[in-house]
Amino acid sequence: MMFKKFFFFGLMIILAGCSAGSSEKSMDDSAGEERAAEKSDKPIESEDESTAISKGNSIEEEPKPIKANEGRMVIYNAELSISVKDFQIALKSLEEKAAHYNGYIVESNSYKEGEEHTGGAMKIRIPADSFQSFLHDAEGVAAETLERSVSGQDVSEEFVDLESRIRSKRVAEERLIDFMKKAEMTEDLLQISADLSVIQEEIEQIEGRMRYLKNQTSFSTVNIHLFENKVIVPSLENGDLNTWERTKKQLATSTNWMLAILSGAVVMVIGNLPFIIVFIILAGAALFWKRKTKGSGKRE
Repeated sequence: MMFKKFFFFGLMIILAGCSAGSSEKSMDDSAGEERAAEKSDKPIESEDESTAISKGNSIEEEPKPIKANEGRMVIYNAELSISVKDFQIALKSLEEKAAHYNGYIVESNSYKEGEEHTGGAMKIRIPADSFQSFLHDAEGVAAETLERSVSGQDVSEEFVDLESRIRSKRVAEERLIDFMKKAEMTEDLLQISADLSVIQEEIEQIEGRMRYLKNQTSFSTVNIHLFENKVIVPSLENGDLNTWERTKKQLATSTNWMLAILSGAVVMVIGNLPFIIVFIILAGAALFWKRKTKGSGKRE
């Protein structure tokens, strides 16, 4: 009886030990799996981090500068008003600077008001790459810059739109030409020819506008207004202070005026003498008649 009790007790201890060993083994296995999973995750994470770091270093080491006006079509215009010491010298200097930058003069004019005011204006086309340099040199000619303004018009979108339109017009033109080759009836030929003329005219207009935009963006326009102001101090001449000569001149002038008046009076009297005689006779007769009439009235 006692043997059975010890047997069952020993069997329970053995079973408990086996269950504990299996549980520890399962825990070790799960822990090993977790460690393996952590190890497997760590290389991937480090690889991502190293990749990110390498990418970050490549971005920092090889920066790519971006130009603001890259691929843009901009029409630049400038208005410049300057005061110069010598108008002719400044005009010649601006002409030389325009030639230096491979520009050309579109218009030039000048004016003069008396001896003190001289001015003019110039319209110059300068290659767009030399626009700012020419403006700087032009201001160097001035004694004083009175006004300076620069404006720009971006026509990039318009030019892209024109390119798209002309491509579609070209396709339509090719189709009409194919239709014309295949057309057999006269009416069809006339209609296709009329449509083709309209398309070709539109293509010419678009091409003309594109050429104009290319020219305006390739060359910038600079309008320059020049002003020269001189202060002239009049000098005193010796002749202006010769009192005796001036007195004789004034006396001669007065005498001439007096003689002219007397001469006019003599000419008037002698020239109108017949009328004067008739007037005197008529006036004398009237006076005589008046006195005679008055005397006869008193006697009565």
